[in-house]
Amino acid sequence: MVTNNIVKLITKGLLWCGIVTALPLVTSCKEDIDESNLYTFTGETIEDYLVNRSERFSSFNYILSRIGYDKILSAYGTYTCFAPNNEAVQEYIDSLYDDPVNKDLVHNGMTSRGLEGLTDSLCEDIALFHLLGTKVMGVNMGNGMTIKTMLGRDINTSIDPETGAVLISRASAVTSMDNELENGVLHEIDCVIRRSNMLIAGEMENHPEEYTIFSQALKLTGLSDSLIDISRTDFDPVDNRRGFYLPEKCELGYTIFAETDEVLAEQGITNIDELKAYADEVYGKCGEQGSGWYDYVRNNHIEISTDNDYKNPWNTLSMFVRYHILKFKLPYDKIVNSHNQISKVTLVEFYETMLPYTLIKVTRNTGKLMLNRWVANNTLTDMVAELGSQAMHTVLFDGIELKGQQGQTSSYNGYIHAIKGMLVYDEKVPRGALNERIRIDDSVLFGEMMSNSFRRISDSEVNALNGGKTGTDGDLSGSYIRIPPHFFENLAIYNGDDTRLYYLSGQSSGWSNYQGDEFNCKGNYDFAMRLPPVPQGTYELRIGYTAEGNEQRGMLQFYLGSSSDLTTMKALDIPLDMRHVPANNSNLDPDVITGWCDWTRLDDKGVESDANMRNLGYMRGPLYYTVGVNSGNYARNNPKDLRRIIAKQEFKQGEYWLRFKSVLEADHHQFHLDYIEFCPENVYNNTRYAEDMY
Repeated sequence: MVTNNIVKLITKGLLWCGIVTALPLVTSCKEDIDESNLYTFTGETIEDYLVNRSERFSSFNYILSRIGYDKILSAYGTYTCFAPNNEAVQEYIDSLYDDPVNKDLVHNGMTSRGLEGLTDSLCEDIALFHLLGTKVMGVNMGNGMTIKTMLGRDINTSIDPETGAVLISRASAVTSMDNELENGVLHEIDCVIRRSNMLIAGEMENHPEEYTIFSQALKLTGLSDSLIDISRTDFDPVDNRRGFYLPEKCELGYTIFAETDEVLAEQGITNIDELKAYADEVYGKCGEQGSGWYDYVRNNHIEISTDNDYKNPWNTLSMFVRYHILKFKLPYDKIVNSHNQISKVTLVEFYETMLPYTLIKVTRNTGKLMLNRWVANNTLTDMVAELGSQAMHTVLFDGIELKGQQGQTSSYNGYIHAIKGMLVYDEKVPRGALNERIRIDDSVLFGEMMSNSFRRISDSEVNALNGGKTGTDGDLSGSYIRIPPHFFENLAIYNGDDTRLYYLSGQSSGWSNYQGDEFNCKGNYDFAMRLPPVPQGTYELRIGYTAEGNEQRGMLQFYLGSSSDLTTMKALDIPLDMRHVPANNSNLDPDVITGWCDWTRLDDKGVESDANMRNLGYMRGPLYYTVGVNSGNYARNNPKDLRRIIAKQEFKQGEYWLRFKSVLEADHHQFHLDYIEFCPENVYNNTRYAEDMY
């Protein structure tokens, strides 16, 4: 029998397809489904493909029919189906029935060995985990990607290094790819895609051949019992009359960068006691006055423990483990974002860890992902409008390499990534790898963006989630995601629906944005976001944005505080008018407000005008990325691409909140945020080199 939950899923599936006719409530078996609303095709639908090859796919089609999805896949729409053959389904059923691990639920709840022994809920999970609400072709999967299924959980693609076949979640090989049909595409696979129902610590424990010691450390520190979040729904309700996609729940999760037993053994660590000793050696004196490098510990006189109180967050073993954990789900293909950057630059991302107020830097170098790679004088240059000579950019620490897609392990609430070296927050991280201009994309500021697969989401995926619709809020329209108040842990909204926050991934658009995406806010907005932590020092804090005239953008005042409490906030400088677009005039007169002019026509490539702009509190956009993908038009060339220097002060390693408050009364104005930058004084005020234009 089909439950009411399945009815909701079927109805939602039809909405994804753009079907506007109503589907009657399904309260009984598949023969009660009203077939009058289904479309007729001259070619094969996905369902036709399965039926016409029943000798291979009758078992999977049986599972689909149990929840009424054979009818859905006969209808108009755009789907991707990963279809396991009959042998694969039987093998999966046998593995469930004979599962030696799950002792609490005998035979995983199956009533018999065979298709008829599957429960309705199991059929639902299997079917929807093999279906997508959008069309995904093999050329995309071959590059490695993470895809949200109709079950709401992700699958990951990679290439088998031995056979060259496309793999789904490391185990299911695509045997017949890109079978294009009337309502989507079907890929035949040789194995049912496995879903881990274990939380991340349990999944790690389930891989004793790789992670015995790290798993023991998770248990000893109590972290295995705390990495249990899956989702939450306690954010504020929103009147969604404007029609944008509005998430119904907020998914949560974790990412662990973990040393395998093999990597630990290479460092002479073969048991948990030796790992404890290693952690003592690294972290025991990190907060000492004068010589310690962990500024937050030193400033707050925190006592580091080397005893066996492992659940103490300031115990060295706990500190070691916490620096390996991110408080959000991050699959391998989304760790570093490549969208509209130019070819000569190195891709870099910064993420906050669970070790308080610390960052990990991830660099893509020659196709590999490296943690905390340290290059001397990074973001400085000895040339004009170039990255600089190789001599000044000596590699002082290669970084810790990730094992790659094949080193990724998925769990119900996160990802484990195998690493090839010892990851620690030692002196060379704050004083080396992080001692450079730190540019962070808007989506990385909030871990929920990664956990909910919103970062880099395509327009078609957003539209599918929104029943094929796009929303409108004044001059704002398209495939935006409406972010409800309290959806983000690190964002405080002070005036309810007067602050309407939206996210646009921009992956298929030509917006002049770093990594393509942007946050917009409509209304008389008043909100604050928690800033990412940086090592203690004097910095310029900058925001990157694109200006728009014709009253499209707004005007706002910045405030900086030590918490989201408004009483801690102090105003910064004068308000920023995002409506002002510098004039690109032919006589090279600098813009009266920003100082911008066309640097490409200047003999010094804009060096002097850059200094003039800085005196006015502005900077050009960077050379790092282009306006749209492969356009050849750099953001630095675009008068709308601007950076505003909003603070120049000492930042301690700790808590800071940046508030954005509209100073205009009209409701239709837009706030826009693209990225933020923390630039240390030894970069923006270096006596030998110049900050690069990238």
